Amino acid sequence: MALDVAVVMDPIEKIKVAKDTSFAMMLEAQRRGHRLHYVLPGGLYLQDARPMARLAPVEVRDRHEDWFTLGPARDLPLAALDVVLMRTDPPVDGNYLHDTHILSMARAEGVLVVNDPQGLRDLNEKLAALLFPQCCPPTVVSRDPARLRAFVAEQGEAVLKTLDGMGGRSVFRAARGDPNLNVILETLTGGGRHLALAQRYLPEIREGDKRILMVDGEPVPYCLARVPQGDEFRGNLAAGGRGEGRPLSDRDRWIAAQVGPELRRRGMLFVGLDVIGDWLTEVNVTSPTCVRELDAQFGLNIAGLLFEAIEARRAGGSGA
Repeated sequence: MALDVAVVMDPIEKIKVAKDTSFAMMLEAQRRGHRLHYVLPGGLYLQDARPMARLAPVEVRDRHEDWFTLGPARDLPLAALDVVLMRTDPPVDGNYLHDTHILSMARAEGVLVVNDPQGLRDLNEKLAALLFPQCCPPTVVSRDPARLRAFVAEQGEAVLKTLDGMGGRSVFRAARGDPNLNVILETLTGGGRHLALAQRYLPEIREGDKRILMVDGEPVPYCLARVPQGDEFRGNLAAGGRGEGRPLSDRDRWIAAQVGPELRRRGMLFVGLDVIGDWLTEVNVTSPTCVRELDAQFGLNIAGLLFEAIEARRAGGSGA
């Protein structure tokens, strides 16, 4: 049965087609014969307490130029849709959170929202990993620079980051006695006003920061290791890391098995786990990527797995 699928994403005219996971999802929805809609930026709103969207029908093409065509925009109740893919990038700021509240109202009217808006609000991508402490390296989250400094001294070397960054932004590596540590902590905590995370530095990062994609609680059998280049310690592709596909290790599968049931319970159908060596470091729920790279390297169709899960849920007659 053809579904009406709307996508809330960053401006489609600015995406990198060869790497964009949201675009892969759109291509798959179209391939399956679903009716595809693009929510114009800022297009979610409420009218007389009804969740609404300003959207346009969209046709997508898998090429580097002229990759989409929008039809005439119109306003529709979100309840007229079957599925909404919430795919805008962080930061999870006030605007993002307000959009999830609108999407929660749509979910209450029977729309399947991927990922579940309640989960998007509850699962901070840095903190969510700590729901599974058996999978994580030593970690401290605090506003207190002295506490964070003591953690670095205890561990010898640590990675420090904000709780709302992405793509490797505002991520620092510091060692015991680092003369820059005080200013790093002042910057990250805003002089003690904001929470920051300190995590034991994992030298296995030299072998890559692995992105494991989870579809309805089950791992894709291959991960993309983002390998740092040159003097850079960050593996993020946005920070210049090189993507290298690999089969999952036994430890990767164990971590996925620890995390998967809780993701499924919370309605998080598409999630990216970040694993360095044997340790889970982040749970990416907002707009996880790497589908295009893994599909190309291993002949996969990860968006197809996602839409099988979506179609199964819709066939069950619920947006839950």
